[in-house]
Amino acid sequence: MRRSEVSAGQHLLLLWLGQSAQLSEEALDLIGDPENHILYSTVSLWEIRLKQSLGKLKVPASLTEALEAQAFDVLPLRAQHTEGLVGLPWHHRDPFGRMLVAQAQAESIRLLTVDEPLSAYGKCVLVVNRGKTRSNAP
Repeated sequence: MRRSEVSAGQHLLLLWLGQSAQLSEEALDLIGDPENHILYSTVSLWEIRLKQSLGKLKVPASLTEALEAQAFDVLPLRAQHTEGLVGLPWHHRDPFGRMLVAQAQAESIRLLTVDEPLSAYGKCVLVVNRGKTRSNAP
């Protein structure tokens, strides 16, 4: 596989750090390939910490350090990313998922996620689920 940039969604990040056996072989290969540049969005961190503050998730305080130890790089949310939301179809209602799609489109990268409804956004999304992978790439 050629070098590519991939943004990993919040569920996938948590699975990678704690339950990677639940990821498909393709997801493990993509994330584990040192030739690939894996990014994590500040949008995903925001969602994780929000769920943590509501008591819905148990996440180590050192989450960012753990991601950086995996050689993942942060993808900050920029003003131009939000502009993509205006024309983004309402296939999905979750504001975090929509923002991740808009961010991936603006950066011309793929969003790697376990959120099946995001597949409606086409080739910028690669949906992976526990041992199964579905790609929208041509």
